[in-house]
Amino acid sequence: MAEPLTVTPEQSAHYAYFFDLDGTLAELKPHPDQVVIPPTILQMLHHLAECNAGALALISGRSMVELDALANPWRFPLAGVHGAERRDINGKMHIVHLPSAIERDISVQLHTALRHLPGTEIETKGMAFALHYRQAPEHEAALQALALRITQTWPQLALQQGKCVVEIKPKGTNKGEAIAAFMQEAPFAGRVPVFLGDDLTDETGFRVVNKAGGISVKVGEGETQAQWRLAGVPDVWRWLESVYAAQQEKNTNDRRDGNESFSRSI
Repeated sequence: MAEPLTVTPEQSAHYAYFFDLDGTLAELKPHPDQVVIPPTILQMLHHLAECNAGALALISGRSMVELDALANPWRFPLAGVHGAERRDINGKMHIVHLPSAIERDISVQLHTALRHLPGTEIETKGMAFALHYRQAPEHEAALQALALRITQTWPQLALQQGKCVVEIKPKGTNKGEAIAAFMQEAPFAGRVPVFLGDDLTDETGFRVVNKAGGISVKVGEGETQAQWRLAGVPDVWRWLESVYAAQQEKNTNDRRDGNESFSRSI
């Protein structure tokens, strides 16, 4: 059972930070286009990345294009579409593609079906599709059945459940695999992973982080494999502020100790 997170990571340790976006760094909204990350939170993320050699990544079901727009003006390592696309610290892309004919056929089927389910929305991500029913919960069962038929037709695809959304994505791609890939690369390799997420899609990430001896944090209610819990997005923001303050204090002490050592050497 996840315990309330009341402490910040020990600043003498070396951490690699991973953050989900919707429901973790930003409040959920009726429509994805309404979501924003407050500028102060972006600034703290940038500072946290700088203090940890750049070992901070956003891990989301959104596309990398959307993630870059939401993180502007900063440019972080990213894993989008639940790990189906990833950009490492050097800007190298790792992307899973669907054959264009399959992508086109699925898109036609889904758009045709959703015309008969008012209030539902389809989000096309190239190699993946998200079927939203936040505004029409009465159509959840119909969308679940539709998505299942798609994955039965194309077995290289899999379902991914989320909050008021069911996604169709390439099989074998998930947030846990994305975090594991980052942890094999500089500057993440050799560090202790810290992952904050709020949804079912984040559970594979929690498993990977737990196995690596890291810190896994569930945001919100619900069963989870995470070790720790924060109640909601405002609590994530306050936790980030405490990490930021602790890092600032450490930097001040390091500069003071460095100056004292230099003076003594003279």
